[in-house]
Amino acid sequence: MNNLRGWIEKYLTYLEFQRNASPHTIRNYRSDLAQFYEYLTLTPEGEPRPEPDLEQIDNLTIREFLGVLYKRQQRKTSVARRLATLRSFLNFLSAQGAIRTNPAKIVASPRQEKRLPEYLMTDTVVSLVEAPETSTSLGKRDRAILELLYATGLRVSELVGMDVGDIDLSEGLVRVLGKARKERLVPFGDKARDAVEDYLRVRSELLKRRPALVPTPPRREDGPQGERRVARRRRSSQTEADAVFLNARGGRLTTRSVGNIVDRYVGQLAQRMKVHPHTLRHTFATHMLNAGADLRSIQELLGHESLSTTQKYTHVSTEQLVRIYQACHPRARKN
Repeated sequence: MNNLRGWIEKYLTYLEFQRNASPHTIRNYRSDLAQFYEYLTLTPEGEPRPEPDLEQIDNLTIREFLGVLYKRQQRKTSVARRLATLRSFLNFLSAQGAIRTNPAKIVASPRQEKRLPEYLMTDTVVSLVEAPETSTSLGKRDRAILELLYATGLRVSELVGMDVGDIDLSEGLVRVLGKARKERLVPFGDKARDAVEDYLRVRSELLKRRPALVPTPPRREDGPQGERRVARRRRSSQTEADAVFLNARGGRLTTRSVGNIVDRYVGQLAQRMKVHPHTLRHTFATHMLNAGADLRSIQELLGHESLSTTQKYTHVSTEQLVRIYQACHPRARKN
């Protein structure tokens, strides 16, 4: 097979079934590779052109693609992610013998800007997590989401991927499936426990709104592939029913939906600020560090592979110390 589109589909199948990649990862890889495929098969004017031979994709092709992304004013982090996707995909092609070498290996990644993570002060984050009106089932859900994000520092993808069986209310622990499908246990406190317990009592109200699945038998001409598709839909339907956090129609919440929930309650606060769900993760880590938690513990709680990823919070903590010193010490300023 020398068809690029076919190899992309084969690679995504490999990620799903052999690498056990998360749906979020597969979605990102599909989007990145679709963008690259579009670049190769459409002219700048939008006219179709023949799909190139796999061996025609070289380091210059990849650099030109990255140049187009820069012209579209995409951020360096986005460009770097697409390059990482291409490296992984072309590694797969090389391992399968479809190409001789991986041309993306010699393309340098863009230098990343060092941005300190943004976080909220304690009174602000308390106002945010207590903003939902808990007289409704959706309000109880939103309160549980915000409390749990701040209490655990979970990634949003980890939060929406949680099933009911992953939460142990008696022990105050949640089992998390993080990046690369690595499991970890994360504790949470009494405030989050109360909010989650309150929500779980009314979760069944949302589950009842879920439309019944109408089974679609595979067409005869589809053969085993069609049967696998139907089985996948059934499994997906079951895992949606197991989700902790449900949307208004009884399905599993998405990461985008959680972003919209956070935006809504930020809008209710009197302060003008830019907050996204990941801000609560940064806030969790910064507050833990400021209160005396060691970096190794925070690394474990956040599920960071490398300690260097966690060390960015020491810069935030140092900035906080400098601000406190300048505000409090009588000899810190000239006047």
